[in-house]
Amino acid sequence: MRKEDKAVIIEKLGEQLNEYAHFYLVNVAGLNAAQTSDLRRKCFAQGVKMVVVKNTLLEKAFEAAEIDYSPLYPVLKGSTAVMFCDVANVPAKLIKEAGKDSGVPALKAAYAEEGFYVGADQLDALCAIKSKNEVIAEVVSLLQSPAKNVISALSGAGQTIHGVLKTLGERPE
Repeated sequence: MRKEDKAVIIEKLGEQLNEYAHFYLVNVAGLNAAQTSDLRRKCFAQGVKMVVVKNTLLEKAFEAAEIDYSPLYPVLKGSTAVMFCDVANVPAKLIKEAGKDSGVPALKAAYAEEGFYVGADQLDALCAIKSKNEVIAEVVSLLQSPAKNVISALSGAGQTIHGVLKTLGERPE
């Protein structure tokens, strides 16, 4: 590969690091062509961009970035694919589902929610991260709960008062 081509690849990787809020480094060495295509299709359907890269070029892109990605350098060995995404937990769920039987693809490391997750044992923690929409839905339901209780109590009390008045009205004097 020519030096100019490498510079272009490093620049594109740097742009993607700035464009996407989260990324995962994944070992895809044990996947055959059909499994890799299937994983790419699933990634595309979920809005995840998967790119297989050379470790040295990715390291150079990390060095050129504004954020210090040095905790990820030790995992840049073997075959590496990068999964770029805007929702932190989507790639973790894809990796977990795809690797159920064979253990491949395997998580090497991730940068999600401005934190570093190094090692395959971090996959469950990454799956548990809530997306922005999930957090908003949870907050809305928590805010609605007290209002629903008040409305329920008021409507219940109104029916109770109505029942008492009706009974008193029907009573012979």
